[in-house]
Amino acid sequence: MSGYILAFQEIDSTKLAMVGGKGANLGELSRIEDVLVPEGFCVTTKAFKEIIGANEAFNSLLDQLAILKADKRNDISEASAKIRKLIEETAIPEDIANQVTRYLQQMGENNAFAVRSSATAEDLPTASFAGQQDTYLNIIGIGPILKHIRKCWASLYTDRAVVYRLQNGFDHRKVYLSVVIQKMIFPDVAGIMFTADPVNSNRKVLSVDASFGLGEALVSGLVNADNYKVSEGRIIDKKIPAKKLAVYALKDGGTKTQEVELKKQTWQALTDEQVLHLHRIGRKIEAHFECPQDIEWCLAKGTFYIVQSRPITTLYPIPEANDQENHVYISVGHQQMMTDAMKPLGLSLWQLRAARPMFKAGGRLFVDVADSLATPAGRENLLEAMGQHDPLIEEALQTVVARGDFIKSLPNDEKAPIPVKSTKGMSSADILAQVGNDPATVADLVRHNEASVAALKQDIQTKSGPELFDFILEDIRQSKQMIFDAQHMGVIIAAMNASSWINDKMNEWLGEKNVADTFSQSVSNNITSEMGLALLDVADTIRPYPELIEYLQQVKDDNFLDELVQFDGGQEVRNAIEAYLDKYGMRCAGEIDLTKTRWSENPTILVPIILGNIKNFEPGAGKLKFEQGLQEALKKERELADRLATLPGGEQKVKETKQMISLLRNFAGYREYPKYGIVNRFFVYKQALLKEAEQLLRAKVITDKADIYYLTFEELREMIRTHKPAHQLISKRKDEFKADEKLNPPRVITSDGEIISGKYKHENLPGGAIAGLAVSSGIVEGRARVILNMEDADLEDGDILITTFTDPSWTPLFVSIKGLVTEVGGMMTHGAVIAREYGLPAIVGVDNATRLIKNGQRIRLNGTEGYVELL
Repeated sequence: MSGYILAFQEIDSTKLAMVGGKGANLGELSRIEDVLVPEGFCVTTKAFKEIIGANEAFNSLLDQLAILKADKRNDISEASAKIRKLIEETAIPEDIANQVTRYLQQMGENNAFAVRSSATAEDLPTASFAGQQDTYLNIIGIGPILKHIRKCWASLYTDRAVVYRLQNGFDHRKVYLSVVIQKMIFPDVAGIMFTADPVNSNRKVLSVDASFGLGEALVSGLVNADNYKVSEGRIIDKKIPAKKLAVYALKDGGTKTQEVELKKQTWQALTDEQVLHLHRIGRKIEAHFECPQDIEWCLAKGTFYIVQSRPITTLYPIPEANDQENHVYISVGHQQMMTDAMKPLGLSLWQLRAARPMFKAGGRLFVDVADSLATPAGRENLLEAMGQHDPLIEEALQTVVARGDFIKSLPNDEKAPIPVKSTKGMSSADILAQVGNDPATVADLVRHNEASVAALKQDIQTKSGPELFDFILEDIRQSKQMIFDAQHMGVIIAAMNASSWINDKMNEWLGEKNVADTFSQSVSNNITSEMGLALLDVADTIRPYPELIEYLQQVKDDNFLDELVQFDGGQEVRNAIEAYLDKYGMRCAGEIDLTKTRWSENPTILVPIILGNIKNFEPGAGKLKFEQGLQEALKKERELADRLATLPGGEQKVKETKQMISLLRNFAGYREYPKYGIVNRFFVYKQALLKEAEQLLRAKVITDKADIYYLTFEELREMIRTHKPAHQLISKRKDEFKADEKLNPPRVITSDGEIISGKYKHENLPGGAIAGLAVSSGIVEGRARVILNMEDADLEDGDILITTFTDPSWTPLFVSIKGLVTEVGGMMTHGAVIAREYGLPAIVGVDNATRLIKNGQRIRLNGTEGYVELL
């Protein structure tokens, strides 16, 4: 056998390299009982390789294409066109043409056929190349079919296919094309079936699109297709629009578009019985492939034929609970302001320090809150907490609760969660009674944590091997107890309650909104806001030395600190930067993932921010900014006291308000400290684990120190114990991480895979405005600066920062901006807290802000009402 032709019956998933994704899937479909697939065969990749292998002109053009970047569209178009022309003009070798002819004669050469491209990097579980290569329908005759085989081969080099491969890291030389020759079906109705709802990803809902004639009308967007939703054998929704056009096959080959008869346009393309029959076929195919499928089907003379099935690659994976219960998962990343994918070591360590079980999916962590939603008390506490963290999560959870059938309701005493004090109806005396109002309380908590970290740094030096892992686990256990200490939590909750009290009472008594935002400026003991101001002080140290500034503008090497001493003022500047790194160097963007590069590991990350501070600010700006915020708060307090004094019961109102302002200013800063404490400890663990990695590297157990990031904590412990390599596992994890990076994590996902979204409700939203959650008051206009990576920041004083999320590492940028918009966040997330402290108007939770707002666009940000206007 030559290997140029394989009939569908000879094909299964092991033949992917020979017949491509489409061909392999058709072979698999042909093996499923009661699933009808039109007869056909594949011209294998061996034939394609023979055509291109010895062609010097082709290989020369491919060399040109390989060095191009995806954004060089004109160059790509020119090179691709030459390759396509070359392939289409190359004669098919006689032995290959003879074999194709023989198969066509056996199937009836005068029949009509579909000639379809099938690439080896197509319809894979991790990448969909659907539509990248060409398909030709209703081709009749051996000559035309041979011609269209060449056209399919050439379509591997359409502009869109080349750009897609470049963007997704596929090597042009490692992607080959097979051609599927399949007997045409002339359908009355055709369409697409998704075995998971493509809109909300619910795996229990199957979605069918159907239109009259060939499926081309639907795929090309010519018609609004019928849509049927089926769940557990029952049609739960249907939409039947007017279907004015249909594509039909012509008798002598080709296709035509024609108008559907007027009375038929609003008919259901499928009967309910046919929809349910299709549903059964879909579930059977899904079970065979063991994952949700995107299926092309057609109906001819009452019989369903399946002409393609591919994995749905856009679904977010479901966190695995390994039981049949209903679960509701909320994203940890949206609460921690870090929605990027995490590597296995980072994921496993964050799971170890969590207060409750966390589940992995798509490189992110989720918490199951079904038990909290099941009880009235648990539900109230959870929804109130989410209202502070991320109101879009709160609203999505409300949607689940409102359904009434997904979560089984339990009485309060069964599975009741730990109660959290509600702010509703609390008096000022109640709030003060929580932990008192002594500023020394926060100072004592900070001192206790600093002593604990210092002891950790000292003690971990003596640990290695498996003993190190036991030591880290015990330290995590003890530090978790400290985090959930009653006084520690009491301080944070008291500050939140004081803020809510001030906002509620000032709105009730004076008709003024969000007053607490002013009192959150320049509070004491806020480690994160101090970090931003401290970098202004570093800029002041460098400012007098022009030669040093010039040197820093060229810095790319991580070891630049060693070079500073050769310049005038270099030692002083080095000392200032090192002092900053000693206190804040464990921070970085995405800092909850221990594997991310810290500032101490790559201080060059800070250089552009320092240079921006020198350029945008006068000397002493750090102290000035803090003093300005302090004076605004004091001024606001005096103003409120004067206005309250004129009201009935004014003396008591002034007294209570001053108490709450004092409590807020004494305690609010501590909200940022626990995260700093955790990240501090994690950096100590990381340094110890990297020492172990150096030993593994010397022993040739791993090939790179960073390989340990792709193992879980327990897997790394086992590797250090046994010194057994895990090259295959590490390589697989690296591929998985690359795929996870491209996923967009949901705020809320159920065990059915359904992604539930919330929406902000705004009254009197201006036309064209983009809504979000107001977290820091004020209205500003300015230039939008859309920044996705902190290292890419190029800010002018007065810009409005637009980004996906900000964790504490972004704080040094906040001193240069006058407003903040993020896609993720809530009232008490880090960006919101620091925005209030710096007096920056801010809104968060603006879905797709980085795409809806263009870089450089002039905008108006309303941080009081919660929206952005594009000017």
